[in-house]
Amino acid sequence: MNPAIRIGPDGLARCAWADADDEYRRYHDEEWGRPLHGDRALFEKLSLEGFQAGLSWITILRKRPRFRQVFAGFDPAVVADFDESDVERLMADAGIVRNRAKILAVIGNARIVREWDPGELDALMWSFAPSPRAERPTTFAEVPAVTPASAALSKELRRRGLRFVGPTTMYALMQSAGMVDDHLVGCWRA
Repeated sequence: MNPAIRIGPDGLARCAWADADDEYRRYHDEEWGRPLHGDRALFEKLSLEGFQAGLSWITILRKRPRFRQVFAGFDPAVVADFDESDVERLMADAGIVRNRAKILAVIGNARIVREWDPGELDALMWSFAPSPRAERPTTFAEVPAVTPASAALSKELRRRGLRFVGPTTMYALMQSAGMVDDHLVGCWRA
């Protein structure tokens, strides 16, 4: 068996990173690598991936329900109207990652996205999805942190004024939102 694959307590073979925690297993099985569409859903992914920068993804997963509460379900039209009192409210909330720059980036990004046509964020992000791999990776050493597609998406989002959208963060988003499928050979999801 591939050492990058682990058999979970339920007997399913998964990418090894998903074996560490029940929430990781659920995320791996139900979300990671599955195509996600919709401006609100992708705005949430964009925001949470930005909050994850420099942290473990499990931290974000565990805090995601609270993030959704305090960021109005990541509805860009609502978040765009957040003001300084909202920033202070968010900075005082131990249920989320309290990083002022990241909070301000989400609000600023929402103000930009609110001005776009419905479906524009979805169409823009998916326009950078690469063609599927010819061969599925067998180890995580074969999975890049940055690709030309994630660098191009990052560059375009930055050109449009969005923040916390670096190429590594955008590749993580592409994996999370199913724009790329990096489940390893031997994983039940592969």
